[in-house]
Amino acid sequence: MSIRSAFDQELEDLRDDVLRLGSMADTATSLSMRALKERDRSLARQIIADDENINRLRFKIEEDCLGLLARQQPAARDLRFIVAAMHIGLELERMADYAAGIGVIVLRMGDEPFLKPLIDLPRMVEISQDMLRRSLDAFVTADAEEAMAITQRDDEVDQLYNQIFREMVSFMIEDPHTITRGMYLLFCAHNIERIADRVTNICERVAFMATGRMAEIPSASEEGLH
Repeated sequence: MSIRSAFDQELEDLRDDVLRLGSMADTATSLSMRALKERDRSLARQIIADDENINRLRFKIEEDCLGLLARQQPAARDLRFIVAAMHIGLELERMADYAAGIGVIVLRMGDEPFLKPLIDLPRMVEISQDMLRRSLDAFVTADAEEAMAITQRDDEVDQLYNQIFREMVSFMIEDPHTITRGMYLLFCAHNIERIADRVTNICERVAFMATGRMAEIPSASEEGLH
């Protein structure tokens, strides 16, 4: 195998590891909402335990990226791909941390009833997962235009989070005895909102990888301020 062929194989292996980590983060997010809906403490513990495997893969990705940078001294597009993969790996690992955080909340909630039915939270998860899957596809195809389009869905997640926040605060003001239950749902909503924010960061890295230009992608609401 030629040096270039071996390098190309290493890049392909790196891409596959990033996609595998993305799948693990996606699964953790799904399971965290299922554990919350079903008050499944066993599943919550599994999510928390599985986070170690996600951490290990993220560290492997970072080590492989640093190794490629040191040994191959890549330039241009290959360099951007490796740097993007390293940063995306970190974002995916953080997403899984938020999912594990929801698992911790499930354990702390015990059998306390929900303050309100779970309607908006599952919708936030659905949108966030759609964003994540599309961002990984954009990573594979180096599609900057698609990456920029994906980030607009973050506004939908923010709107749902703000709605939950207002509702929980209203409940807690009206009856201070609901504060603990309200905070549990707020913490869950916050974690999901942060997952969507992390996807936006991935999209920014994909855009950089494809174009060589580093820039923050503004949300639709932010664009309206200019």
